[in-house]
Amino acid sequence: MRPFRSSSLLAAIVTLTLAAPSVLLASSHSEAPGTSKDRLIDDTDLYAWVANDAPDAVTIVGNWVPLIEPNSGPNFASFDDNASYYINVDNVGDSHKHLRFEFKFTTTRQNGSTFLYNTGVVNSINDPTLNVRQTYTLTRIENGNETVLVSGAPVAPYFVGPKSMPNYGALASEAIQTLSDGTKVFVGPRDDPFFVDLAAVFDLLTIRKVPGDKGKGVDGVGGYNVMSIVMQIPKARLTKDGQAPAANLNNHIIGIWDTAERPQTRTINGDGTVSYSGPDVQVSRLGMPLVNEVVIPLKDKDKFNASEPFNDVANFGGSVVDPELAKLFNLLYGISVPPAPRSDIVAVFATGVAGLNQPAGVSPGEMLRLNLTIAPSAHPNRFGVLAGDVAGFPNGRRLTDDVVDIEERVVAGVLVDGFNIAPNNQLGDGIDANDLPFLPGFPYVAPPQNPFTHTHHPEQHGSNPKGLTDVLGLDGSSAASPAETRQGRNSLSFAGQNPGPASALQYEIAQVAHVTLRIYDLQGREVRTLVDQDAAPGTFRAHWDGRGEDGVAAGKGVYFARFATDGRTVDTRKIVLQ
Repeated sequence: MRPFRSSSLLAAIVTLTLAAPSVLLASSHSEAPGTSKDRLIDDTDLYAWVANDAPDAVTIVGNWVPLIEPNSGPNFASFDDNASYYINVDNVGDSHKHLRFEFKFTTTRQNGSTFLYNTGVVNSINDPTLNVRQTYTLTRIENGNETVLVSGAPVAPYFVGPKSMPNYGALASEAIQTLSDGTKVFVGPRDDPFFVDLAAVFDLLTIRKVPGDKGKGVDGVGGYNVMSIVMQIPKARLTKDGQAPAANLNNHIIGIWDTAERPQTRTINGDGTVSYSGPDVQVSRLGMPLVNEVVIPLKDKDKFNASEPFNDVANFGGSVVDPELAKLFNLLYGISVPPAPRSDIVAVFATGVAGLNQPAGVSPGEMLRLNLTIAPSAHPNRFGVLAGDVAGFPNGRRLTDDVVDIEERVVAGVLVDGFNIAPNNQLGDGIDANDLPFLPGFPYVAPPQNPFTHTHHPEQHGSNPKGLTDVLGLDGSSAASPAETRQGRNSLSFAGQNPGPASALQYEIAQVAHVTLRIYDLQGREVRTLVDQDAAPGTFRAHWDGRGEDGVAAGKGVYFARFATDGRTVDTRKIVLQ
C-alpha cells in the first residue's frame, strides 16, 4: 500500500454531524462521575494492532482500574467478581456489536484468617503460599450465540514485592493461555502503558514548554499500574465470514471497543456484605481515547458510558463539530485554527478514513477501527498515519503511538489546507514515550511497577525535597537531547536540552534485547536497578529519585547510569547529586 499522506486523509473525510472525539488529551482515567466512584469497572485505554511477531492475528489490550498505586496492600487491585468485562467487535460496519468476548471473575482465599495476600514466597502461580487467587471464564458471544472458550483460567497475581515474588516475570507468564484456535490470552496487572502530562492538561491546558515538542513534560501516569486483558486473536476469528481478511471480500475492517457491566441493583447488608441483583447494565465504555473525558459534557458523561455506538449521532451529535479544545488553543496560545464546523476530524474518529480503515456502507459510531490487511511497520513512527505510518493510530492503536501529540495537532487543523504549519504541527505535551520498555512478545505490556522502587514522576520545575539536582556538571557529550540520540542504535541520553531537576534518562533500544539500566556510585557499587527485563525496540524513559534499593536517599556526589543490552554496556552517563 502506498504511503498514506495527510492530504489524502483530508480529501477522504466526510462531513458529518456526529460528535467525533476530537478533544482527546489523556487516557480515560477519571472521565465520568459514575466511573470515578466505581474504579474497578473504569476503562482506561484500548489498543488494537497487528504485531510484527504475529502478523496473522490482531492483538487487543483492554485496560481497566486507573492509577493503581503499586504498594497498595493489603487488598491489592483486581477485577471485580460482580462485574462483567467485554471486548466488543463490529465486523460489519453498522456500529453494532456482532462479536463479544466476555470475562467474568471469581476470587478465592485459601486462608481467610490472615490479612496476607501471600503467606510466603510465591514461585509458581499454583504455589500454596499464594493466598488470594482470581480466575476467569472467557465466553465468545457471536451474534447472540455463546461458546465458553476457557473456564477457571488464572489471573496473574498482583506484584506484592521482590521478597514475596522474586521472579515476578516468570510467575506472571504462567497466566498466559493458548486456546485451541490459537488465541492467546493474558489477564493481570501491568504497568500503565499510556504516557501523558496529565496534570498540565487539566490545569487550563498548560504546555510546560511551548509549543509542546520541546520535552519538559511529566508523565502523570508514570509509576502506576492498571489491570489488563490482552488477547491475540487469529484474524479469521474476527471477520464477519470467518475467512482471511481481504478487501475484495469486504471483511477486512473491524471496529473495537470495550465495556463493563454491573447488575442493576446493589444492596449493602447489615453485616457489611454487599449483594447484587437485577439485569446487567453497561456502566463503562471506551473505544477511541478520551471521547468521554474531554468531549462529552458533564451532564452526558454517565449516559455516554451506558450508550451504544450506533446511537452516538442521535445522543451526542452536537458536542464536537465546534470543539472546545480548538477554542482553547486560540484563546490561551493565540493559535489560528480552522473555523467550525470541523468536518476535517470527524471521519478519523467516527467512520474510519476512506481508503484506510472505513468499512463499505459504514454507519457512524465511536470505536477504534483497524484494517486487518495492512502489514505491521518494520520501523513504527509514534505519529502513526500523520507520519505516513499507516499501521499506526488512528488505524488501530499501538502501545507506542503518541495519541496525545497526534490529536492535539489534528484539533489544531494540520489536516486542513493552510493549517499544517508551526505551531499547529508542533503541539504536544512533552511526553513522547512510556516509562518502562514494552515486552518484545505477548502480552507486550510492561510488567507492573516494582512496589519497592517505583517512582511517580516529580514536577519538572521547582525544588526537589531530596536535593536531587540531576545531571549537573555534565559535558556536552553527556547531556545529549533526544534529537541528538543515535537513531537506530542502542543509546542512553538525558531528556531535555538543559537537564534540570527531575530530568529523565531516555534510552533507545534498536532491537529486541534484555536491557538493564542501573545506577552505580564512584566505587562501582550498584545503588539502584531502574530497568531489568526483555524489551521491544523503541524509546523509553526512566527516572531516578536519588534513592537506593533500600529506599534510603543516596549521599551527595557523583553517580553513573549504565545502560546495557544483552549483558554488554552500551552507554554510561554521569549524574551529580548536590
